Amino acid sequence: MEIALIFICIILVASILQSSTGFGFSIMATPFLLMLFLPQEAIQINIILSLIISAALIWKIRNDIDIILLKRITLGSIVGVPLGILIFISININVLKLGVSILLLLLTLLLICNLKVKSTPFRDFLVGGISGVLTTSIGMPGPPLLLYFTGTDTEKGKLRATTLAFYLFIYFISLVSQILFTGTSKIIWLSSLYAIPILFIGLFTGQIIFKWINQRMFRIFTYILLICTGFFLLFESLSSL
Repeated sequence: MEIALIFICIILVASILQSSTGFGFSIMATPFLLMLFLPQEAIQINIILSLIISAALIWKIRNDIDIILLKRITLGSIVGVPLGILIFISININVLKLGVSILLLLLTLLLICNLKVKSTPFRDFLVGGISGVLTTSIGMPGPPLLLYFTGTDTEKGKLRATTLAFYLFIYFISLVSQILFTGTSKIIWLSSLYAIPILFIGLFTGQIIFKWINQRMFRIFTYILLICTGFFLLFESLSSL
């Protein structure tokens, strides 16, 4: 019962974040799901639920999507996906999480110090590639996109719509890749099925919150989320080494 309650809380909070910001689910859910499930199970549950969220929200916010940017990061992710699978199969996942956490904290610090990044086609492609690697390796495509879009001062509506459209593609490709290369299990699909009602409650709540968040609040909230994620991944990876 205690584990079920924790699971419900994780899905509810993470889906609210995803709906209100466009990037919160994998960043919030994956580290905590790794406490309840095996790495393969946690990553696939995250991917399945994130795919459902993207499909549920995309039609309503389709007009805010930056199509050119979406094409670039999608092309980059196609290159990154197989590399992420290779990493997931061949290296210690805790070492990877340690590296990601340190990089995440350093880049967030630079953003807080007002580091600005100029958007270019190559950087769009590169960020998409990194996101593809992280999706299939640890189930978290959000951090590189979030860091990049925050550094380029992307408007919150465009950020949310473009990342959700990207997730619809990258999570589908990643789920198929995960199943083909590492298999799946009954507990993954049952847990995902049980989470769906909670997921939609979170999506509805997040849509209401989005209307009340201005750009400055959005940026501050982004920094807090990135820092918390970075420290959580850091402590969890160190304790598992």
